[in-house]
Amino acid sequence: MKKWLLLAGAIISEVAGSLALQAGQDHPAWYILVAIGYVGAFTLLALVLREGMALGVAYGIWGAMGVALTALLAALLFGQPLTGVMILGLALIIGGVLTVELGSQAAQRKREASI
Repeated sequence: MKKWLLLAGAIISEVAGSLALQAGQDHPAWYILVAIGYVGAFTLLALVLREGMALGVAYGIWGAMGVALTALLAALLFGQPLTGVMILGLALIIGGVLTVELGSQAAQRKREASI
């Protein structure tokens, strides 16, 4: 459970940093949050790995959820376009990452059974 909470924190930190990067275009003071967000995201991601989550799974979920949340929030906060095709693409990314997670769980069970 702890690794999932850390991963959620890493995703939120990365999304905050990315959104602040856009906000910083008009108000450079936001770049402080960019630095804090990205440092926080990578620190939390490192802690997720230390907790034992596989890199491919952690990075895949972090990246996919980061892309999806950033796109959705950029549309809401900054009025950036979000078309049906873009939403389909985001759903495919998330579906792909979920498939990787399911494959990782199956590999873990197989490895544990062979020990």
